Amino acid sequence: MSGTLYLVPTPIGNLGDISQRMAGALAQADFIAAEDTRVSVKLLNHLGIKKPMVSYYRHNMQTSGPAILERLLAGESCALVTDAGTPAVSDPGEELVALCAQAGVEVVSIPGPCALVTALAASGQPTGRFTFEGFLAMNKKNRCHHLESLREEERTMIFYEAPHKLPATLKDLAEVFGPDRPVSLCRELTKLHEEIVRTTLGAAAERYQAESPKGEFVLVVRGAEPREEEPATLEDGLDRVRALQEEEDLSLRDAVKRAAKELGLSRNELYRAAVEE
Repeated sequence: MSGTLYLVPTPIGNLGDISQRMAGALAQADFIAAEDTRVSVKLLNHLGIKKPMVSYYRHNMQTSGPAILERLLAGESCALVTDAGTPAVSDPGEELVALCAQAGVEVVSIPGPCALVTALAASGQPTGRFTFEGFLAMNKKNRCHHLESLREEERTMIFYEAPHKLPATLKDLAEVFGPDRPVSLCRELTKLHEEIVRTTLGAAAERYQAESPKGEFVLVVRGAEPREEEPATLEDGLDRVRALQEEEDLSLRDAVKRAAKELGLSRNELYRAAVEE
């Protein structure tokens, strides 16, 4: 019988955020797979836990992942941790989870600290619908291409960003989304110098061109205003009638009935126009 992969979140700054369940999963695992064993051993020492550790990170996951899976298939249990936050979210742990899913190994995800959710909740931006975009590319062309694909995005957008890249990223965000777009800059979440700045992209870009940013940032950007759809015209209705007749072999009357309902047009007016066409 195969073992279990436990996805164990770790504090993003405040050690008080460790739950009993998180600590219990680390204590009961046969071994721990860590992004950086030097970082994780400090957490384990704080909890008084001693466990065998292996490294699992972006540059060794092609070899480390199958090795961990082999141990899981042999019956051992593994706790996967990152340096901070939830494993497999904007993290190479997603590849290990995929391997386990394909091999039929049980994966248990333990709730806990997650920077994107923490930032979203405190941002003051709409939270009903959002899209997590992770880290933007360092290459300006690729970064701008990514942002252009989001130009009409109406959901709240969440980005992670390192301090040394923040000024360039804010400048590009302001250029693509406009300087007046609201943004919340969430810095050093749960740590001593936690700060949330609610402003606009233009003001933020200006501020951090002159001020050297410090700490890890989560950017919560308000989505685009919904576009008002123009009402359908009779010409739109006729186009839809023709398409329905060709694609579904509907009679004129049935095609008109369906097209009028789909587009919110008068059935009688559309039928007269179709007959006169």
